[in-house]
Amino acid sequence: METLLATGEHRHELENYFGAAEYRELASLVRAARDTSIAPNSPRVIIVPGIMGSQLGHTRHAPLPPDILWIDPVDIAAGRLALLKPAPDDGVVALGVVLYTYLRLKLHLQAAGFGCSFHDYDWRLGVDVLGQALAARLRLEPAKRVMLVAHSMGGLVSRAALAIAGTDCVQRVVLLGTPNFGSFAPVQALRGTYAVVRKIARLNHKQSAEWLAEKVFNAFPSLYHLLPAPAHSAGLDLFDPGVWPQSGPGPRTRLLSAARNLARTLAAADERFVVIAGVNQETVTAVARRRDDFVYTITRNGDGTVPTNQALLPGARTYFTATAHSELTRDPEVAQAIADLLRSGSTRRLPTRRARASMAEARISDRQLRQTQIPKVEWSALPQTARRIFLQSLNEPPALTLRQPTRAKRAAASKRARSAPRRSR
Repeated sequence: METLLATGEHRHELENYFGAAEYRELASLVRAARDTSIAPNSPRVIIVPGIMGSQLGHTRHAPLPPDILWIDPVDIAAGRLALLKPAPDDGVVALGVVLYTYLRLKLHLQAAGFGCSFHDYDWRLGVDVLGQALAARLRLEPAKRVMLVAHSMGGLVSRAALAIAGTDCVQRVVLLGTPNFGSFAPVQALRGTYAVVRKIARLNHKQSAEWLAEKVFNAFPSLYHLLPAPAHSAGLDLFDPGVWPQSGPGPRTRLLSAARNLARTLAAADERFVVIAGVNQETVTAVARRRDDFVYTITRNGDGTVPTNQALLPGARTYFTATAHSELTRDPEVAQAIADLLRSGSTRRLPTRRARASMAEARISDRQLRQTQIPKVEWSALPQTARRIFLQSLNEPPALTLRQPTRAKRAAASKRARSAPRRSR
């Protein structure tokens, strides 16, 4: 892909794939990266993507290309997403990162003088298993100095790898929007109400979002490893199957139990770690049980996916950005800040103090979310621009109006904050 962008070959097809503006920017970044020499003794940077950030599918014998299941709208429309349900010898492997999300960051860092590579992986699997695979790669890494830039769940995979012996080559770790204490997005994914699950379900005329959650996504150990820690879930222990609503899709008891002790397999932060946490984006920051339903509180205390407080990691230096979760790997200012951090361990491009967030909030239930993203989409009938917009906006949540809470609610929230237990996971 980098070669095609540099030479201008297949420009028309790539403009259709990326969009004309994105294509021009990537082509410019490729040229800048290729004009930059990499010092022979410079550290090697490995970019570790987040959940759903690697393509998944089956390899095939040449001259056939790989059979990509995630994310291929044609296969989803044909019902083949069910093949992602983990099974022994299912043949599903990682087939490279999702370029729209991660290529920009790689090119920015290459243009800054770093040799970069991706670590794609089968994100259905548990963080502990994926950490072992990354640790095995690090033990074989020929470079004596390695630095990790990890997005979202990739940060947990990196922490799991660094808890394993033989990974001392890693000198810096930059965590981008990592849910170190969980996120509420996997709660919604397990309930079939997460925006991504609901939108991809629109591509298939027979499979609903609830069906996909129950039959496919709820079998992914990774989702359970991303659930909020008990001290970060508004009083609910989401690893207790009894707190989940009985109606609609729900978690698998065995996977819930297995995920409870994930923290014991993760490396604690030390002087190598830096966190870049998102702020000021509408984010689910609490969940409550209301009769046989979950109700989510949305505030601007997060990056759109991970609440800010749940991205923070004791012992790590922290910087803040108002960049949305899915844009953290695409924003040029964040990329330059990462380059600074890799060089010197600090940057002046991002603040170390977060601005006070608005107290405005909104609430929405699973029942209400199930009324969104219902109409089916005929992929073959969509023009190219509409296809691109559909895929690039998978993570967009429903639009809500946030309102300032009453004085009584503000006082109650302040009291809860003062009495909340210290962070532990």
